[in-house]
Amino acid sequence: MVKKQGYSAELEPRVLGFIREHSLLGGQQQLVVAVSGGQDSVCLLHILVALQERLKLKLHVAHLDHQLRGDESAADAQYVAQLAKQLGIPATLDQRDVKDYQARQRISLEEAAREVRYTFLAEVARSIGTDRVAVGHTTDDNIETILMHLIRGAGTRGLRGLQPASQWQSAGASLTIVRPLLQVSRQETADYCHDHQLIPRLDSSNLSLLPLRNRIRQQLLPLLQSYNPRVTEALLRTAHIAGDDLAFLEQEGARLWDSIAQRQGDTIILGKTGFLALPAALQRHLLRMAIAELLGNLKDIETRHIEEIIAILTRSAGKKLSLPGGLVFTIEYQQFRLSLDTEPLSPFPVLDNEFVLKIPGETWLPGWRVQASIVAPPVAHGNPEGTDASSGTISHFTAYIDRDKAGAQVLVRCRQPGDRLQPLGMSQPKTLGEFMIDAKIPRNWRQGIPIVCSHQHILWVVGWRIDDRVKVTRDTKEVLCLKFERTDDTLSQTMRPTRIRLSGSI
Repeated sequence: MVKKQGYSAELEPRVLGFIREHSLLGGQQQLVVAVSGGQDSVCLLHILVALQERLKLKLHVAHLDHQLRGDESAADAQYVAQLAKQLGIPATLDQRDVKDYQARQRISLEEAAREVRYTFLAEVARSIGTDRVAVGHTTDDNIETILMHLIRGAGTRGLRGLQPASQWQSAGASLTIVRPLLQVSRQETADYCHDHQLIPRLDSSNLSLLPLRNRIRQQLLPLLQSYNPRVTEALLRTAHIAGDDLAFLEQEGARLWDSIAQRQGDTIILGKTGFLALPAALQRHLLRMAIAELLGNLKDIETRHIEEIIAILTRSAGKKLSLPGGLVFTIEYQQFRLSLDTEPLSPFPVLDNEFVLKIPGETWLPGWRVQASIVAPPVAHGNPEGTDASSGTISHFTAYIDRDKAGAQVLVRCRQPGDRLQPLGMSQPKTLGEFMIDAKIPRNWRQGIPIVCSHQHILWVVGWRIDDRVKVTRDTKEVLCLKFERTDDTLSQTMRPTRIRLSGSI
């Protein structure tokens, strides 16, 4: 090995300390090293080889030819293969058609190259029994990334910049990306290569001004440095502050999650009252948490998508917003819904038949147990039932009805065309559809709501309102008490009063 020279000799202990400080290896004994052949990745590989024994680590080189630069790409692959051989490190080299992938996915070339590259790295990592890959990102890459995010309109997460370790997920593949050189400058990697007589490859595409990153590197940063020679320090300081702010938001988001959000299948329900009472910063963060919960990552979610949601929070019920990944954000009367399903979740099982209630006695329906009893007035006088189920108290599933006015036979069924109801307190009947709209019952709930009726008319829209014609009065001789209780676990969570803030429903 060539004798070390100059300040580059300090890099190895610095990188070792950085790896240990941030636990980048996570106990893994195998590590994939992504090597493009450029100075940063070559420097990274050389340092990790030097630290291999101290870290008790086995390295594996991975190189992908993106087939974008013809003979130059092929020469890069040959260089990496020769370097790995000289260092005694096993290597996996492959080539993928990035342009073809770009055309099929209809994304930018830069995004296509990144997805193809990390998919390849995940495959290599899996093949050797690890989930980690080390990449040669430096402080300069971090600064360029921060500026890219700022130009595109990033929030706190984007301003935080690159992290020592991050997760990548796509199409079932996952990978932990570690950046041992994140506190090392590009000039230092160049000096290290020079001192160790390493001759890395030059990627001619880095000289092009077409990619935004290259324009930032070659044009914007020099201009900013003319205004502030220490602009890079200022940007890194901003990133550090953003990181602290984000850590606080993550802590608060985790603390508030169970009191604000509830997952039901492919849907996350946010209680409207509780969510709107939060500061905007926490609203944004909880929205990102909810999206990540459903999609597995935030890869396609930009700040503008979050801001579009924030902008419609106070709009009327029924407003919908389509988001990447097939997500739909929907405003309902008492809740916000983020879902892969465009229809609101109904907390009611569908009654596919007509059932006769046993009076007095107990009747079992799909998802319900109905208890019917006869009580004497004036115990039930005044009728406690009469408000909608969205208030969430279990008493709204208990109704008191004049037994004589209910009729000889009491039935339970789902709503039917032509149904009419004279809601308690009103002098004229209206269609059941009109009542449900006025009561702000979500459209997809309506068919599942149990309807208690006689052969003449509706007696009770369970959970909402009885018919005024069967209310208990001073002349009532016998009172029919009906109590509906859910019997499955699907709704038991939403029926708890402590959960009402989450969904605004039963």
